[in-house]
Amino acid sequence: MRTRRKERGTPGPSEPWNEIVPGLWMGGHYCTPPGGDLEPAVVAGEFDLVVSLFTLPGHGPGEGVEHLVREVPDDPLSPGQLLAVQEAARYTATAVRQGRRTLVRCHSGYNRSGLVVSQALVEVGYGTDEAIRLVRERRSPWALNNPVFVDYLETGLDVAVLLTGLSG
Repeated sequence: MRTRRKERGTPGPSEPWNEIVPGLWMGGHYCTPPGGDLEPAVVAGEFDLVVSLFTLPGHGPGEGVEHLVREVPDDPLSPGQLLAVQEAARYTATAVRQGRRTLVRCHSGYNRSGLVVSQALVEVGYGTDEAIRLVRERRSPWALNNPVFVDYLETGLDVAVLLTGLSG
């Protein structure tokens, strides 16, 4: 399964992760610090929960950190993949409500993590447009550059699951 869209011209994130709202962080497996080269973003014990939508060996999290893995591609999603996104978003929202420091990550920390973080924000009471704005403002203007993922959010994931099921 291919897990990452190739986006030429999209700069890598300058930070390994960014706080979107208190307690909810969004990031990736790599970053490119200003003036630096691409480097791995390795999670140790900074968070209580790490939700990974893409994984690589050696990128953490550290021992004792809860790790929820729901690998999905950065492409149009199947109904089952959308359900996995919903599950990850609900789990994330619950953790944030409980005051747990939570990181949602994918490869670069733009699309898959943006989808889950935005949906988690909707789950805790933000409007969809506000959730997307916060993700782009606090992570990167390049976040959610996959227009299909924005469509899923604007349609609502429950409806998107039903609609994607009709096309299969």
